[in-house]
Formats: sequence, C-alpha cells, structure tokens
Amino acid sequence: MPKPLTPSRTRSSWRFVWVLLLGLSLGGGNIPPAFAQNRSEPTTVSLDYSGLLKDIADGQVQSIDYDPVQRVARVQLQGRRSAEVPLFNQNPELIETARRYNVPFEVTPTQDNSALAGTLVNLGLILILIVGLVFLLRRSAGAANQALNFGKSRARFQMEAKTGVMFEDVAGIEEAKEELQEVVSFLRSSDRFTAVGARIPRGVLLVGPPGTGKTLLAKAIAGEAGVPFFSMSGSEFVEMFVGVGASRVRDLFRKAKENSPCIVFIDEIDAVGRQRGAGIGGGNDEREQTLNQLLTEMDGFEENSGVIIIAATNRPDVLDSALLRPGRFDRQITVDLPSYNGRLGILQVHARNKKLAEEVSLEAIARRTPGFSGAELANLLNEAAILTARRNKTAVDETDIDDAIDRVTIGMTLSPLLDSQKKRLIAYHEIGHALLMTLLKHSDRLDKVTIIPRSGGIGGFAKPIPNEELIDSGLYSRAWLRDRIVVALGGRAAEEVVFGDAEVTQGAASDIEMITNLAREMITRYGMSDLGPLALESDQGEVFLGRDWMSRRADYSESVAAQIDRKIRALIQTCHAEARQLLLENRELMDRLVDRLIDQELIEGDEFRKIVEQFPKSSAVTQPAIQAPAVF
Repeated sequence: MPKPLTPSRTRSSWRFVWVLLLGLSLGGGNIPPAFAQNRSEPTTVSLDYSGLLKDIADGQVQSIDYDPVQRVARVQLQGRRSAEVPLFNQNPELIETARRYNVPFEVTPTQDNSALAGTLVNLGLILILIVGLVFLLRRSAGAANQALNFGKSRARFQMEAKTGVMFEDVAGIEEAKEELQEVVSFLRSSDRFTAVGARIPRGVLLVGPPGTGKTLLAKAIAGEAGVPFFSMSGSEFVEMFVGVGASRVRDLFRKAKENSPCIVFIDEIDAVGRQRGAGIGGGNDEREQTLNQLLTEMDGFEENSGVIIIAATNRPDVLDSALLRPGRFDRQITVDLPSYNGRLGILQVHARNKKLAEEVSLEAIARRTPGFSGAELANLLNEAAILTARRNKTAVDETDIDDAIDRVTIGMTLSPLLDSQKKRLIAYHEIGHALLMTLLKHSDRLDKVTIIPRSGGIGGFAKPIPNEELIDSGLYSRAWLRDRIVVALGGRAAEEVVFGDAEVTQGAASDIEMITNLAREMITRYGMSDLGPLALESDQGEVFLGRDWMSRRADYSESVAAQIDRKIRALIQTCHAEARQLLLENRELMDRLVDRLIDQELIEGDEFRKIVEQFPKSSAVTQPAIQAPAVF
C-alpha cells in the first residue's frame, strides 16, 4: 500500500517542480564556469562581418570555427585574441575568402537541446497534473472520512477525570452535594451496595436556575469519583440531517460501556429532551429520533451497568415525561439559589485568590446579596477586583464592593447630572420611593438612594435590601405585597404632590407595569380579594412552541373578567392614594431629604433612617385625607 502524501513530501514535490521550471527557463545553453579563470585566456574583441573579411585578407585570422546552429563564427585572431561574429544563413564570401588565404575553416554545430527541453516541459506538466490529482484524491478521502464520522459522538473524554474540581470547591449547595455523595460512593465501591441488592442509579438530573453551579457540581462528581468522564452538550447531538443525533447517542453509549464504570454528563439536556410532538405543525423529526434513542439507551433491552448519566437543565418543565420517569432519571436534585450560609461559603471560595482589605467582611456581603446565584457572586468579586486595579489600589475595600454590587445589579455609573429642574425632579421621584420604604411597616429596608445616573437610561434609584426570609421561604404576605405596590407608586405620587399633575413624567412606566402584573396575580392567582380563593388564571407565562395555544382559553366568564379589572383598578388606586397621603403628611421632611440628596447625590440607608427618626414630628403638616375608591 503506498504511503500517504505527507505535508513534507508535498513540499518536496512542489520544490522539485519549481527547480525544474527554473532550469527550463534558463534554456539549454552552457553556463560558463565562474571559478578558476586563467589569466592567459584569449582576449575577446568586437568584430563585425566586413571587419572579419578584411582581417582575413590582412593575415590577422588564424582559424575560423563556424556554428550553423547558432549562426555564429568563432574567430581566433593573432595576439591571442578571439571574436564571435554573427552570420547569415548563406556565407559564400566568408568561405571563399578563407580558402583564398589558407585560413582553417571548420564547421562545428552545437547540440540542439530544443527537443530535450520540450520533453522536460511535457514531463513537468505531467508531474504537476499527478501532484494535483493526488491532492484532490486526498481531499476527497478526507471528505469521505468526515462523512463516515458524521454520526460519531463528539463527547469530550477523559480517562481519568482530571477536572480540577472537588466537592470542597463547590459551596452553597450542601444538600445537593449530600445527595450526590452516594453516586460517588457507588462508583468507588459498588460491592458494598450490590451486596444488599441496591442498584446503581441510572441517571441524575440537576435542576436549578442559571448560575447555581450545576455544571460545576458535575465536574466535582467526576473529580471525586476518579472514573472516566464523558461530557457533551445537548445541542451537539442534533444536526440538520435526520438520524445523525441517534447515531451519536449510540456511539456515545457504546464508548461509555467499554469504559464502565464511568460518568456521562449532558449539559442543557432540554435541547434534545423536549416533549415530543409539541407545537404547531408537529415536532422535529431529528430531535425526536435522538430523544427516542436516548430513552432506549438509558432504559431499554440492554443493561447499562456502571454507566451513570448526569444531566443539567434550567427548564425541567419542557422535558419529556418519559425521560423523567424512574429507571431513566431516578433522581432529580434541585440546585437552588444559595441561602446566607451558602453565599458566605461561595464568597469564601472565590475570595481565595483576591486580595481583600482588612475591613472587608464577607459576612456583610453575604447579607447584602440575597437572591444572588453562585455565578453572580463570583462576578461580583471579580468586578470589585477590576475596579480596584482601575483605581490603582493594592487591595479591595468596602467602596469597591459597594460599587461592584451596584454595577452588577443596576448598571455602570455615568457622569452626574448638573443642577437643573430635571435633577430636582429625579430627586423627588427617588425620595418618594425611599421615604415610603422607610415609613411603611411591612416594606423592605432601604439600602441606599442616589441620583447618580446609570447605564440603561436609569436616572437614579432607591435600592432596597430584600428580605432573605421571604426569599428563602417563597411565602409573601398580603401586607408585604400591598406595601410593595405603595412603594412602587411613591415616585409618581411625589411628582404629583410637588409639581402637579401637569408635570408628571413617564419615569414611572416600569413601576406601573410591575404593579399592574402584581395586582393581577394577587387577585387571580393568590385569592387576595373578595372574589374568594379562586385560581382564575394559571401560570402559563410562556407558550412552549405553540403547545396548548389552540386550546388556551380564559378560565372565567366575561362578567368575572370585568370584576377582575375593577378589583385591579381599585387596589392600585387605593395604594396610590395612600402613597400621596403619606407624602403630603411628610412634605417638609421630603423637601429636606431632597436638598440633602441633591447636595450629596447619595444617601445610605442608615443615614436616611436616622434623618427620618430625628425629624420633629410636630413640624409635620397634616393634610386632609385623600378620598380613594373602596378597598378591594
């Protein structure tokens, strides 16, 4: 079998062709040697045809060597001189004159290389064609190999899982780690489990919001178990050609069985495991065949002993029910947002390579960041380190942490506004939010209020500290929801109280949209109205590929819909009236806070609450109560 044409051999072939062409371009002439010239060489002189005849007659010519091929006469003259005289085709005068004066005349034709040159040119062309043909054959063979490998698995494989991540590097999800410890123990010592009849879990599904550490947890499992590790994304199975994804699934499981016990990690499995036949016009044949093959490999006629499938998704609601049943994914582990202890552990992990100032407290940062995921906490410390380097400081301090939190949650700081009517209006708007946040009993605590603009069109903000107990429990009271609506309307109410209805701006558009959705949920989903504890609407925020779109209908009559609209309007108008009344009663305090905010551009929550507590109550102006619609 001939050896394949390697790149080095290909370069040698092309070099030979170029040398050959260069030789052809030089022609068939003799190249005179450039070395060892003799000092006694004859001197070459210039001579024409008529001069040659005259020199023959004068006896200056010793011999003549005629070359009919090149049509030149090489003449040897007296005094070791020589000359080359170009001639015509017919030279009877020269021959006749040479015979008359007895000058030796010889005919010495040079060798004609034109035939050889033509042969070499033809051979060079043939060689070029052969090299091109070999190149095309190699290209076609490579394409054929790619076509044959099109259905092969693209999973990244590590014989010994050197992911560099262990369980000690994963913090904030202790419950999930405890659940997965059994999987690691089974992979390390399966005899202890099989002795009592236990069967290895076929699959573990990690479910949770983005950034909570699902992929990191899978790497930690592989690192702890020390077994072969296959990793692949769900989107890598599906191609535009039907059957390719199923072929890749078969190839992946074949390799996994050959290296069992092992771990197969499929990230974003919802890309291939979506419900079959869902959507307008049916489903996707390639994706559905890939899913069918995955279902068969996980729990079909063949036994996959020692192969554990770990998958991650943040959309468990769209997965096919056949994929979620026991025997395929036996365990579904929720990787939720971390609590205070979890956030503290995550901050400690990511602060290992950060140089923090002594006054920086990770406990304080953990308390200020409820609702942050692990990825957001890592990004927070990274942003703080970037700000520290930009400010030419040697350690991250509290200012850098505060600015990083604001940058992650709200946006990048822009240039402060100049003193103007717009700046004062924004100050009243934000003080309206902040003051109601401080006065209301069930509202979240104020963190800070500022009128420094941020990217995204944010002129200022009043930032609350979310209640961690409510976030962890997910149980929000009616009083908390109602106070949230009142606080959201504080900006619009402050504009109306100070500047009048004619000067109200569109700055409260996002607040109005938020409270409208919240009020509707309170009435239609939470049963917080006199309509009773009825679920008038279901949680169908997104229609999955058109599923249930044709059959979706309102869960109530038109008369009930009109009552819902009236209840929503009454609830919002009541909260709006309460916000205006509180601001009218504290108008002087609001003016003083606005002057302080315009002067400082930022007021911290503790300072804000101290000003409100020290303000004399007797100076508060009592305003007549604003009439509002009946409470819903």
